Amino acid sequence: MKKKEWSIPELLATSTAYWKGCALQSAVRLGLFTTIDNDTLSLDEIADTMKADRRGTEFLLNALAAMSLLIKDGNCYSNSGAALEFLSSTSEKYIGHIILHHHHILDGWAQLHDAVISGKPVEMRSYGEDIERRSFLLGMLNLAMGIAPGLTSQVDLTGRRRLLDLGGGPGTYAIHFCLANPDLSAVIYDRPTTEPFARETVEKFGLQDRISFAGGDFNTAPIGGGPYDVAWLSHILHSNGLDECQALLDKTAAAMEPGGLIMIHEFILDNTKDSPEFPALFSLNMLVNNEGGRSYSEEELCTMLKNAGAKNIKRHSFQGPNDSAIISGIL
Repeated sequence: MKKKEWSIPELLATSTAYWKGCALQSAVRLGLFTTIDNDTLSLDEIADTMKADRRGTEFLLNALAAMSLLIKDGNCYSNSGAALEFLSSTSEKYIGHIILHHHHILDGWAQLHDAVISGKPVEMRSYGEDIERRSFLLGMLNLAMGIAPGLTSQVDLTGRRRLLDLGGGPGTYAIHFCLANPDLSAVIYDRPTTEPFARETVEKFGLQDRISFAGGDFNTAPIGGGPYDVAWLSHILHSNGLDECQALLDKTAAAMEPGGLIMIHEFILDNTKDSPEFPALFSLNMLVNNEGGRSYSEEELCTMLKNAGAKNIKRHSFQGPNDSAIISGIL
C-alpha cells in the first residue's frame, strides 16, 4: 500500500486535530446540542440554560459554527442537520455516549509519551466509575447500532440455534443476529454490572424470551450456559494480551458443540502491523488504558483459532468502519 506523503500544513493540522475533538466533546458534555435541539437560540439563552460564562459560550458556539456543526444567524444559533440527528440526545440516532467515552480517555492520550517509556497504562483523572461505565456501554451501543444491522445481514447463520455473545455488553449484536434469524436464541455473557444495560436494550426489541444474560468474568470463570453452536466475540480480544486471548478462545471452544462456528470481530492489522491506520493507532489507545491489550493481525487471529481447534479458518468479506473485520473458524 502506498504510504502518505506529508506536508507541513498536514502535519500541523494533525497536531491540532484534538482542538476540534475537544470542542465537540465539550459541547456534548455540556448538552449544548440538546439545549438548542430544533430551536434557534440566542447566545444569552444558550449560556443561561447551560449556566455557563457568556464569553466562553460565545467562543465555543463560534468554533462549532466554523466546524459546520452549528448555523449562526446574527447572534443566534441553530443545529446543523448532522448535529440535530446525531448530537442532540432527543434523537434516536444520538451518538453522544461514545463521544463522552472519547472525552473520558483523552487525559490518557495526553500522557502517551509516558506510556511509551514505561510500557504501562497511565493514571487518568476519574469522572466517576458509574459515569464512565455508562458512557462506555452506551457508546458501544451507539457504534454497534450503526454496524450490526448490515453486518448480521451478511453473516449466514442458517441452521444455527444457540449463540454466545461473549462480552456482549448491551447485547446489540445478539439482538440483530436474532432479528435476522428467527430460530436463533442467544446468551449475552458479560460482567454482572452490564446486566441492567443489556436487559433494557433487549426489552426494547421485545426479545427477552430469546435472549438471556449470564454474569461473570470470562477471563477467570468458565463460560456457562452452553453448549453453543455459534460464538460471537466482538471487540474483546484487543483488551487482552496474546496468552489471555488464546486462553479465552480455548475456553470458548470448550463451551461449544462439534461443528460450532466461532466468529471474531476486531480492528484487524495487516500482518506487517503497520497498516491500516486505525488499528495501528488503536494499539496506542490500549497502551495508555490497558496492561496487555492491542490490535492483532490477521495472521495472529487465525493462529489463535487454529490453536483452539478450529478449521476452515477464513476472513469474511465484511468490512466495517475503522477497518473492523470478521475472522471465523469451525470446530
